[in-house]
Amino acid sequence: MSENTSLYERLGGHEGILKLIKPFYADVRQHAVLGPIFNSHIQDWPAHMEKITEFWAMQAGGQSRYPGGFAGAHMSLGLRAEHFQHWLGLWELNNARSLAPREVEAMNARAQRLAGRLFEVTQGHQHWLSRQK
Repeated sequence: MSENTSLYERLGGHEGILKLIKPFYADVRQHAVLGPIFNSHIQDWPAHMEKITEFWAMQAGGQSRYPGGFAGAHMSLGLRAEHFQHWLGLWELNNARSLAPREVEAMNARAQRLAGRLFEVTQGHQHWLSRQK
């Protein structure tokens, strides 16, 4: 692929993103800390996977029907710094298993930025970077 190929295309479009997130969410659902949160709030996993695929398509620069509401969907979950750390750890592990280094770096960087923004929103604007040390 050329240097100008979008991340979305390098991931394989919607199909490639779905292949990436399926094992990730299988791990999340079984995780001791994250599993109870996800399993108690998501009743329709196929619909959630479709929505998350659209979300990551948008993040990767592809066409997306993601309706928005990223931060609002997380506000009532009682998230703490450890939840973000576990989520990012699983995300990075799954990316490393499935993607080439260039895509791993790009997807991890996006996830870090998103986690930082979400952390600040859900934690009353505390600084994410200060928690990463």
